[in-house]
Amino acid sequence: MLIRVRSKDGNFRFEFSPTADISELVNKILETTVDADSSSITISNQPRGNETKVSKLKGRTLQALGLKHGDLVFVGYQAKAAPSSSGTEADAEARQPAKGARSTTNVWDDVQEDVVDITWRSQDGKIPRGRDSRFCKHGVNGMCDYCMPLEPYDAAYHAEHSIKHLSYHAYLRKLTPKSSSAAASAIPPLSPLSYKVKVPCPSGGHPSWPAGICTACQPSAITLQSQPFRMVDHLEIASMEIIERFLQAWRATGLQRFGWLIGRYEPYDKVPMGIKAVVEAIYEPPQEGELDGLTLGIPWEEEPRIRALAKSASTPLTVVGYIFTDLDPTPEDRTKNVYKRHPQSFFLSSLEAIFAATVQKANPTPSKSSSSGTFGSRLVTAILTATEDGQVDVSAYQVSEQACAMVDADMIEASVEPGIVRVKEEDRSHDAARYVPDVFFRYKNEYGLEVKKSAKPCFPVEYLLVNVTHGFPQNPSPLFRSSKFAIENRPGLEDQRVESVLSSLSQLGAPDIQDSRHAASGDAQKRLELAKWLSDWHLVAFLGTTQLFSQDDMNVLIRTVSSPTLLEDSSSLDALMGTDGWHTLMTFTRESAPVRPSSSAPGQSTRMDEDIPQELLDQIAAEESQHARSGAGAAGGSRIRVCPHCTFENEHGGSDCEVCGLPLG
Repeated sequence: MLIRVRSKDGNFRFEFSPTADISELVNKILETTVDADSSSITISNQPRGNETKVSKLKGRTLQALGLKHGDLVFVGYQAKAAPSSSGTEADAEARQPAKGARSTTNVWDDVQEDVVDITWRSQDGKIPRGRDSRFCKHGVNGMCDYCMPLEPYDAAYHAEHSIKHLSYHAYLRKLTPKSSSAAASAIPPLSPLSYKVKVPCPSGGHPSWPAGICTACQPSAITLQSQPFRMVDHLEIASMEIIERFLQAWRATGLQRFGWLIGRYEPYDKVPMGIKAVVEAIYEPPQEGELDGLTLGIPWEEEPRIRALAKSASTPLTVVGYIFTDLDPTPEDRTKNVYKRHPQSFFLSSLEAIFAATVQKANPTPSKSSSSGTFGSRLVTAILTATEDGQVDVSAYQVSEQACAMVDADMIEASVEPGIVRVKEEDRSHDAARYVPDVFFRYKNEYGLEVKKSAKPCFPVEYLLVNVTHGFPQNPSPLFRSSKFAIENRPGLEDQRVESVLSSLSQLGAPDIQDSRHAASGDAQKRLELAKWLSDWHLVAFLGTTQLFSQDDMNVLIRTVSSPTLLEDSSSLDALMGTDGWHTLMTFTRESAPVRPSSSAPGQSTRMDEDIPQELLDQIAAEESQHARSGAGAAGGSRIRVCPHCTFENEHGGSDCEVCGLPLG
């Protein structure tokens, strides 16, 4: 077969057998060069990107690499620094065909992908179609063009079902050649975008940037366009209670809130080869909320601990994105919110888009289809904002790979206008060198014609966004059954204290509950209530900071409370009750339990008190404590009353809401 070779020395044609070794191609390439370093020779199927060193392909045949008759191979190499005997030996070694197994030093060979990626790689992903009664003329077991399965990237199917973006794996199927499956593993189809100047220059003919620059090391001009694929197709919140608990802080204070989404990735059947992010909990890091924004620390201090804890769940969890509020009550009606984000305004501000690109760049997705071993990111940006009728709804987005590359190259910045992104000026100073290539974007003018316009000094932020659908399951089945425990980092609003944990355990009768082998016949309901109360993400995350549980005991705790059969299996708590951490917690609970009521008269027999069940005594003590607190609160005028109109929590003793002025009822 005929193979075409293009390098900086010119264009060449060579005849090879399909079973020829890659070393024969290397020998032909070396014959066309003068001072090429054989260890630096790279080949690619593109003019730029996907370069692979031939030293990593030893033992491969041209056919195994996916090369066919007439294919064009782009070759790059570096010149020898100085003639040496070792260089001659290296050339001779490169010219000899390698024997034995092929090299496994490729970066992408050792990548551990997510479970959802492994699932989709094992399936063909084709879209099945039923028999068409109008056009199919064949038998039941036959197939024709009208009923054969469609490819997952079929454009007509996506247009018919209003699917705007290809899924990640459908996009991979579109890029991967069908002729040879080995070609994808030899030369990955994806390469991360980079708009930085290559340092040092591949040509080696001038000093490195910023002292010099040429066409070989400078990035090409950028044309902004809608990204054809998305890494995540759908955001699913496991339960409405997760959002309600997150919104309680805003409803009580009016300050904006931020939280990291803890969940997992699963196949999504509404999109061909789709992926959805399922949110099981929200962790709120330390932050300072304001009426129109918030201040946040990145990276957050508890990130390693939270990631390790989430990974130990029965179904391994991770950080799948983040969520924040952007809500502002209308002056006329405090029960409704200002409709800020719409097509005539903006969906995601330039500052939020740059923040999303920064976070996505810091959390890449492992991929065997990328030359660097990672590609893109699956972190989703979720916003709780107002709808057109003033209600609260979720909006989900990602930013494109172009946005991440431009932020990584320090090319763009936020502007005063939220819907506009500003392109920075070029800077050739030695300390903060910044090269900004030409940036363009396309749009349709008033005559319906597509026009190409320079993006300098600014361009609309919509060119960087990727839409992600969102929703809630019809039959919720969250991993964590409860969300009543106080949420972290809400000082003055909700405080996480060990005393409250011990009090709740005492009221539930946890110290008297035994494992299923020694449990009494009437303990089933108490075990169920205890299991449901323990299955709370915020409680588990807080117990990890109390030093009562070791790391191994924390792993047992998170696996137990996140088990899908926690409420159905009577022995689900046995493993937890056998840990040292649980025994320590029960010891503290017994010591802090309320004292049993004493007899009314001295010397009176206590036999009647002994006949009263312990849970009834605990209930009486809890009710007395509650009455005492409510009486003290009423006497001090500090009883909280929730307004039925705007849901504001009033602490005064008046009859009208201090926010909306309506009667408290």
